[in-house]
Amino acid sequence: MTRIYLDHNATTPVDPAVLEAMWHLYSEQWGNPSSIHWAGREPAGRIDDARDQVAALIGAKPRDLFFTSGGTESDNTALMGVVLAHGSRGKHVVTSAIEHKAVLDMLAFMESFHGVEVTRLGVDSSGRHSLDELRAAMRDDTVLVSVMLANNEIGNINDIPAMAAIAHDGGAVMHCDAVNALGKIPLDVGALGVDLLSVSAHKIHGPKGCGALWVKRKTPFEPYIRGGGQERGRRCGTYNAAGIVGFGKAAELAGERLSADYVTTVAAMRDRLETSLMDRLSGVQVNGAPESRLPNTTNLSFAGVDGEALVLNLDLRGIAISTGSACTSGSLEPSHVLLALDRGEKWLAAAIRFSLGATTSEEQIETVIEAVVAEVTKLRTLAGSA
Repeated sequence: MTRIYLDHNATTPVDPAVLEAMWHLYSEQWGNPSSIHWAGREPAGRIDDARDQVAALIGAKPRDLFFTSGGTESDNTALMGVVLAHGSRGKHVVTSAIEHKAVLDMLAFMESFHGVEVTRLGVDSSGRHSLDELRAAMRDDTVLVSVMLANNEIGNINDIPAMAAIAHDGGAVMHCDAVNALGKIPLDVGALGVDLLSVSAHKIHGPKGCGALWVKRKTPFEPYIRGGGQERGRRCGTYNAAGIVGFGKAAELAGERLSADYVTTVAAMRDRLETSLMDRLSGVQVNGAPESRLPNTTNLSFAGVDGEALVLNLDLRGIAISTGSACTSGSLEPSHVLLALDRGEKWLAAAIRFSLGATTSEEQIETVIEAVVAEVTKLRTLAGSA
């Protein structure tokens, strides 16, 4: 059975070149990078190279970036680090109702145990934010605004430069979760105007368990994980040297893809998939803002179809897609992102996310189109809604 993977927003297959780069850290350069002898110097040098590679992908200075265990830790660290650093100045944070759970759940914890007050911005039916609502949410004690660059479920790209300007006008720090934007669109921390940016390796054909947090120099920040002084004290703990080197190689390859017209190519395949399904099936709705979204992502609702049933039926055909974020798989609750769009219950249960990647081909897209049309038609017939 042919296997087709269209769930790249959940994770990506590790590139063979990344595996090769990592293998040397297990087989030859296995020393502790914090050691000053030869066994430590070699992996330490490779980590420095990886820092340069990841920083280059986001337009940052390498010394302002430190490595973490992934996007969740980067988000958690950014939120807690900024709030702790502000001390008595204030504990009000503004975020979005459709952020990743790594932000929303951490802020809920900080509300319960650290006296933080959180304002969650709503969105319109296409998942777009109102800049006026953000301005109205700012207070004298607002210390942090945290909004993701691109939503992992519907693909919306937010106007982060405008949001960062509003945050700074109010005297607040701006954090951006760019985990699902990394490698899909060009990034530059200077152009975004943010103070902290979270990224992760496994979304760009790198290893799981490795991420990074960029913190602009002079940004108020208190380390969240303390210990042996690694990463200049900003994130302590023995280095995941192999993971970091893999992240660096993956970042280098992602930069090459972006320079080679990857965005246009993957967007054309995404549009072909979306247009064909909407032409051949009735009752299909796009969730999100088509005019401003990631080039690889489309979230579609098929009226009269149970989304999980469609995912399972396509899985039997060897096609991997999802009903939303992999981080909330197994939950019986509807996606908090789609709930925020307030589209109505019939669309909630019928939502499917297709997320393409570097391994996606035009032939695969044609196969998926035929399979989805067949399975949606079958499910509607069984439900009596064809």
